[in-house]
Amino acid sequence: MNSITLSQAQEAVMAALKEATEMEVKMNIVIVNAGANLVAFARQDGAGLGSIDIAMKKAKTARFFDMPWAEIGKLSQPDEPLYGIEVTNNGPVSFGGGFPVKNSAGEVIGAIGVSGGQVKQDEQVAKAGLKALGSK
Repeated sequence: MNSITLSQAQEAVMAALKEATEMEVKMNIVIVNAGANLVAFARQDGAGLGSIDIAMKKAKTARFFDMPWAEIGKLSQPDEPLYGIEVTNNGPVSFGGGFPVKNSAGEVIGAIGVSGGQVKQDEQVAKAGLKALGSK
């Protein structure tokens, strides 16, 4: 199984931190590998402590399901096929900010999770990390 390297994870974190700094929003940024294990983490000074766990859950959930967590959030609403998923897998969250990381062959090699701002801000920062790796 291909997995994100420490060097790649650090590159993604640095790009995400740069974006968060430019936005003036304090963020927690998590990178997990293909096995959903922590590879890199950054907490900006003043970022919310509660957001650490949320960022980790966003990254893990994006890897567990290999899709952006915002998409899973849509499917987890009442009368949708994944309703109730929030009580599984140690409590994933059902809002955006977590994305799978793919290599140039389109294989999922890890995931990024970001928390600390509004959902759109979290997603923007996470996407900056993806862009640094050439992942979409």
